[in-house]
Amino acid sequence: MHLKKLRHFGALVLGLVCSMSTYAENPSQDSLQNPGQESMYKIMEDYFEASLKLNSNPAIFQGDYRFNDRYVNDLTDEYMQKRHELNTHYLKLMKEIDQNTLLAEDQNSYNLFVWDRQLDLEQEKFSADLLPLNQFYSIPNSFAQLGSGEGAQPFKTPQDYDNFLKKMDGFVDWMDSAKLKMNQGIKQQIVLPAALVKKIIPQLKAMLVNHVTDSIFWVPIKNMPVSIQGEEKRRITQAYKIAILEKLLPAYQGLYAFVKNVYLPKARDTSGYSSLKNGDAWYQWFIDHETTTKGMSADQIHQIGLDEVARIHREMLDVKEKLGFKGSLQEFFESLQTEKKYYFETADAVMERYQQQRKFVAAVIPNFFNLQPKSNFEIRPVEAFRAESAAGASYEQGTPDGSRPGVFYINTFNLLAQPKFGVVTLYLHEAVPGHHFQISIAQELTHLPKYQRFSIYNAYVEGWALYSESIGKEMGLFDDPLQYYGRLSDELLRAMRLVVDTGLHAKKWSKEQAQEYMLKNSSMALSDVVSEVERYMAIPGQALSYKIGQLKITGLRHWAQKELGDKFELKQFHDQVLGSGALPMAVLENKIHHWVKSFE
Repeated sequence: MHLKKLRHFGALVLGLVCSMSTYAENPSQDSLQNPGQESMYKIMEDYFEASLKLNSNPAIFQGDYRFNDRYVNDLTDEYMQKRHELNTHYLKLMKEIDQNTLLAEDQNSYNLFVWDRQLDLEQEKFSADLLPLNQFYSIPNSFAQLGSGEGAQPFKTPQDYDNFLKKMDGFVDWMDSAKLKMNQGIKQQIVLPAALVKKIIPQLKAMLVNHVTDSIFWVPIKNMPVSIQGEEKRRITQAYKIAILEKLLPAYQGLYAFVKNVYLPKARDTSGYSSLKNGDAWYQWFIDHETTTKGMSADQIHQIGLDEVARIHREMLDVKEKLGFKGSLQEFFESLQTEKKYYFETADAVMERYQQQRKFVAAVIPNFFNLQPKSNFEIRPVEAFRAESAAGASYEQGTPDGSRPGVFYINTFNLLAQPKFGVVTLYLHEAVPGHHFQISIAQELTHLPKYQRFSIYNAYVEGWALYSESIGKEMGLFDDPLQYYGRLSDELLRAMRLVVDTGLHAKKWSKEQAQEYMLKNSSMALSDVVSEVERYMAIPGQALSYKIGQLKITGLRHWAQKELGDKFELKQFHDQVLGSGALPMAVLENKIHHWVKSFE
C-alpha cells in the first residue's frame, strides 16, 4: 500500500510518450505543429507549481526542498477558499483550449486534468475538513516521522535544522485548527466512530514524554552530523529543547486531552458513512475518486466482490488438495492461523527473508519488463512509535534523482501478522514490480509534465501492485503451493474489501458484521481483521481501488492479447501501462485501445 495517497486525494496512446518527448526536446517546433498541446502543458505545469505554492507539504516527498521550512495548515477557511479558486481558475483555462487543436493523445492528457479538477470541486460538497484525524494515517503521526530524521525531512546542515524549527510553527497551527474543526463536527454530528477514536488516543499519548530527550523529535539532535560543532551545535540543541517543550509537547497534549475528554464522548456508534449527513452521496464520491470510474455503484462493486471471493475460494481448494490437507477449507484456514511453522520467530528473520526475496525477483525482472527504474530502495522495519497501529507493510517513495531512496516498510510488531507464506506476494506488491517499480518509473519520466509524473490514482497504483502479484506465477515465483496460497490469500483480502467497504458505507453493516464476514471467509487473524475493518471505516473507498484497478489492467491485457494474437508482446504491454505515469482507468483504457489499433 502506498501511504502518500491516503491523505492527499488527487488527482494515452502509442504516440503519447513520443510526442511528449519531442515536446520537451524542441518545444518551439512542436508548438508550431500543435499549439494546443503547448497551451495544455503550460496549464498543467503552472497548476502544479501554483498548487505547491498553496500547499507545499507534498513537495519534500517529490525531492523539492524549496519549502522545507513551511508546514501549510490546510484546515483553515482561507486555505480552502484559495484551493477552490485555484481549481476553478485552472479548470476554466483548460476548457478554453480548442480541443480540435489537440491530437488524440493530447486529448487524453486534457481529460486527465479536467477529471481531477472536477472531482476536487465536487468534494467541496462534503465536510472532509471536519474529520482531520484517523487512526490509520494522520498528520500528528506523519509529522513525527518527518521530525524523527528517518523520513523525507533532511537533517544534514544547520539550515536543515533551522528549517524544521520553522516548520514546527505551521504544524502547531494545524493542531489547533484540528481541534476547532472537530468541535464543528461535533455540532454538525459529523464525527468519527468511537472505535476509531479509541485507537487515536494511544497514538497521541505516545508522543507525551517526561523528558525532552525521550521525544522522537529529539532524535535528530542525538544524530547530529559531526560536521556541526561548537556554538552552532549548542544553539541548535537549545532551540530544539525549547521548541519541543514549549511548542510540540503542548500541542500534542492539547489534542490528546481534547480527543479523550471532549471528542470521544461525542463519537458515533455507527461504522459507515451512510449514517452521516449526505453520507450516501459522499460515499459515491469516494467510489468515483478511488476507482477512477464514473457510474459504478456500491451494489455493483459489492456483487463483483462476492463473485471474486467465490472464485478465489475454488482456487484455494485446489491448493489445499496439492498440500494434502484433508479437512475443510475453513479448517485449512484455521491450521494456517495457528500452526507455528507458518510464522517467523524473530523480527530479524522476517527482514532477512525479504532481502532474499529481493534477489530472487531481481533475477527474473528483465524477462518481463523493458522499462525499469533507476532509483534504488531500502527495506526497513516500521519505527517503534507507530508500529502498533501501522499497516503490515507500506511503501514510501524516494526522490526522482535518487538522492533519497524509496523505503519498503515491514511491520514486525506482531509476527503473527507476517506469515512466511506471504513474503513473495507482499514483496511483489510493495517493491518490485509493484509500488517502488511503478512509482519510480513515473517520477523518472522527465519528458512528462511534473503534474503527470507525480499524479497518484489509487485504482492505477494499487491496481498495478495487485496485478504485479498476479504475474508472479508467470515469473516462476509461486512454484511452492504454500506461497501461491499466500498470493490467493492476499487477493482474497482485496476481493473481500469490495464486499466489506460497500457493506459498511452503503449497506449499513456494523463493524462486527464486517469482521464476522472476513473471519468466516479467510485465514486472517482476528487482530488483522479488526485493523482492516477499522481502516475501511476511516478511509472509505480506498480499499476498492486495488481489485477494481487490477481487474481493469488484467482485462485490458486479455483484450489486447486476443486482438493482437501473435503480435502481442508482454514487455510492450507493460511499457504501455507504465510509460505515461499513473492514469485514471478510463484514460489507460483509451491508451491501450489506441496502441492496439496502431498495429493495423
